[in-house]
This record gives sequence, structure tokens and C-alpha cells, in this order.
Amino acid sequence: MKTPLAIAITAAALTATYALAEEPKEGGVIDTIIQPEPPGLVLGMIQNAPTRTVAGNIYEGLLRYSTDLEPMPQLAESWEVSDDGRTWTFHLRENVSWHDGEPFTAEDVVFSADVFHRELNPSARAVLQHVESIEALDDYTVAFTLKEPFGPFLISFEAGTFTMVPKHIYEGTEFRDNEANNHPIGTGPFKFENWDRGTVIQLVKNEDYYEEDLPYLDGINWHIIPDGASRAVAYENGTVDVLPYGTVENFDIPRLTEMDNTCVTEHGNEYFSPFAMLWMNNREGPTADKRFRQAVMYAMDREFARNVLWNGLGKVPLGAFGSNAKFQNDDLAPFDHDPERARELLDEMGYDGEEVRLLPLPYGETWTRWAEAVQQNLKEVGINVRTEATDVGGWNQRLGDWDYDLAFTYLYQYGDPALGISRTYLSNNIQKGSPWNNVEGYENPKVDELFNQAATAHPDEKREALYHDVQEILQEDVPVGWLLELGFPTIYRCDVKNLVTSGVGVNDGFKDAWLDR
Repeated sequence: MKTPLAIAITAAALTATYALAEEPKEGGVIDTIIQPEPPGLVLGMIQNAPTRTVAGNIYEGLLRYSTDLEPMPQLAESWEVSDDGRTWTFHLRENVSWHDGEPFTAEDVVFSADVFHRELNPSARAVLQHVESIEALDDYTVAFTLKEPFGPFLISFEAGTFTMVPKHIYEGTEFRDNEANNHPIGTGPFKFENWDRGTVIQLVKNEDYYEEDLPYLDGINWHIIPDGASRAVAYENGTVDVLPYGTVENFDIPRLTEMDNTCVTEHGNEYFSPFAMLWMNNREGPTADKRFRQAVMYAMDREFARNVLWNGLGKVPLGAFGSNAKFQNDDLAPFDHDPERARELLDEMGYDGEEVRLLPLPYGETWTRWAEAVQQNLKEVGINVRTEATDVGGWNQRLGDWDYDLAFTYLYQYGDPALGISRTYLSNNIQKGSPWNNVEGYENPKVDELFNQAATAHPDEKREALYHDVQEILQEDVPVGWLLELGFPTIYRCDVKNLVTSGVGVNDGFKDAWLDR
């Protein structure tokens, strides 16, 4: 049953969707907010949500995706697949330049996919493990040859997941130390102009953008406002026009959405399906025992988190697969809030009160309160928890170094389990230095086998059976804690038109947006 807030958002979203028939106007700058401040802006190298939100307007992928997850042309204007389903050929636009004026060619695609992402990007590697070779057939044609047919291949080329980066800038360099990281160069509708740390990130119109008449806006100012109350006030007093998901605290949303000239939509999250989780270190300490991890699941009151901390937005997940994910196994036994069962499991394993460190996600007050609520839940069943707060850079570092016991995160599910879910559990995706792969260190050969078989199985009925089997094992092993399928509304002035035009929302929507002023 939808809450009144969810109903209001749905109604407002429908209103916004059907209000797009006017003639666009050129000019103007949109002021918006990014929260928290990104650790950097080079997509592929950095996967934090704030980075993707800002830099998705600087960089591009070969394709975009509709809110129905249908592929749409972007840097590739057309594509076809061979009869055996193994070779995908992409035909690139011929009039595209990087922001420094150099031409974008097939060599950039090969370098981005076969070198840059293979080294840096666990999301892209989930796809690349199925790729046998990538070849530039000519300056504007690229062929990806797969080891075997891979069903979700065509939905993997979104800008934040499979970013195109300039070969002439990065080839032969230490990617993470490259000077260009401070002045990112993409092909997108907006160019990086300035970053006044702690204050604002400024993007300006790409006057040489290849899509005719786009973008309409002269620029975007991404304001950095650390205090949650001040971010809400910035919208109320007209300082900002758009509040992307996660930029105001959930308890402020009902008041802000009732303001005049305010529209709100939950569209734009279809590709990501953001899924909040609790990393649990499977390597050592109490969290290495699956009975402890099961106890954590029973101890947490996830309905309270949804109803109180998230104002009824989102959905409590059954297990590892969100309700929007393909092939969810609906027959799994749920982890209801059951403190007594949690205590029984802790007694069974002989838990002796060893301290467990909890790392909150430093994305605002709602996340801080959530960590406090989970800490209280765990203490109530006898788990000795100490919270260790950090900033975004420290959070990335701690998780990448596996220096935690429990830690909040959220990951994207990307429309197919082979793209967004398996990466969390496959043992070959355990790699130190990244907070976006198998951070918990879970290893189960049967799970590896099932995920790998399901990725390339055909038809869907066979995939479904394999994924149902893997979910039963995960439900027993509880490698991570499954918290909430997040509800992420975008709030904006109603005279900001055409803001959400794809399945990733504002992450690539500003190129189509215009101001009716």
C-alpha cells in the first residue's frame, strides 16, 4: 500500500511527464545541489553516486536508456548483432569531438573498454568478463566479440557504467595520477568550468555539441551545502531550482513538495534501482560466521527504517534481488524483525561480546540516523557495536582496504542480475582498493557457478531457475545485509522542463532540460 507521500509523488510525476509539449527556450543556468561533495569527477575511475550525477553530464556512453530500459543512440548511432549472438557491431557518430577539440573515434572506445575499465571499473568488468575481443574496424566502427551470447550485453553501456574516456589523454599514464583528473574532458553536452571546493562545481554549455540545438541551458551550477537544513532552505528561498535524489533529508520532502511551482518525480531511477546494503566482513571476526550475519538481519527493524527514516519511500527487500530485478525468487523465507531469533543465533555461535565496528554512509542526516537505529537494534540483542564515522574519501578508503566490520552502502542493480547483482557475490570480483565490488570477501564456488551459468543461459526460463537457486544459497549465507530498495524522488521547479528523459534521470537529463522563464 502506498503512503500519502508516495501517492503524491506518483501524481506529480504523471503531471510532470505530460507537461513536455511546449517549445523549448534557450539560455539560462540551472542551480542545483550535489550532496555530498564528490571525491572526484572522472567516471569509471570513481563510482560514487555524486560523481555519477555531476559527471554524467560531462561524459557519455555509447547508449542511453529510456525509463523502460530500451536502448537509445548516444555516441553510437546504430548497432547490430551477428546471427550467433556473439558479435555486436557499433556504428559511431562521425561528428563528435572531445571537449579539448580532438575527434572521438573507435580507438577511444577500444581504449576505454579494453584498458581503462578493465583496470579500474568493477561494474564494467562484470560485462567485460564475457568479452573475448574489442576491435576498431575503422575510425567509426567497433566490434565487441563475446565468448558466448550474453543477454544483458546491450543494456550495459550507460555513461556512468561504461564511460567513454579520451585515449589521447590517458594512454600510457598512471590513470589515478593524471593531471586531467582535475579538469575532466568528455564528449557530453556540458564542459567542466570550475570547482571551488566546498562551494560549487560549475559546468558550461558545450557549444560544439554534436546533437543539434542541444543543450538548451547555458550551464549548471552544482552547489555544495553540507548542512541538510540549509539545503532545504536553499530550495525554499529560490537559490536552487532542482533537488536531485538524496540532496535533502527525507523528513523535509513532504514540506518541500507542497510548495508552489514545485514538481516531483520518482522517474529516472529505473536503470539503477538503488539498493541499500550493509557490508559484513566475511573474512574475520564475528561477522565471518554466517550465524552472526543472520542474527544481524533478524535484529534490524527494516520496516521502521522505511516508514520513519525514509518517510514510507522504498521497499523492504526479500533478499539479494530487489523487486525490480529480473528473476526474483518470491518463495524465500523473509528476515522479519525477530530479536529473539537473533539472540538464539548469537548464543549458538558462542558470541562473546567482541566489539564490532559500524561504518555509516556519510551522505547526510538520514543515513546518520539509520546507522544510529541499526546500532540500537544490534545492541538490543547483545551485539557490542561501535560507530566510526568518516567523510566520503575516508569511507571509500576504509571499504577499499577492507578496514571495517559492518558498513552502510547502496549499489545499483542495473536492470539485470548479471550486471548489478552478481558483482557483489562473485569471488573473482574480490579486489582490494574498490568499494564497489565483492567488498565483503564472500567466496562460494557453487554461487560462482550458478551466477556464471545464469549470465549466459538461454532462454529466460533457464536463467530464472539458476537465479532462484543462487538466491536460496545467499539467503542462507547472508554475505551482506539487505536493507532497503531506496525511493529517490527528484524535486524541481515546475518551470524546469524536460528534466528527466531517461532511466538515469538527472545524471544525463540536463542536456534536454530548459527553463520556461
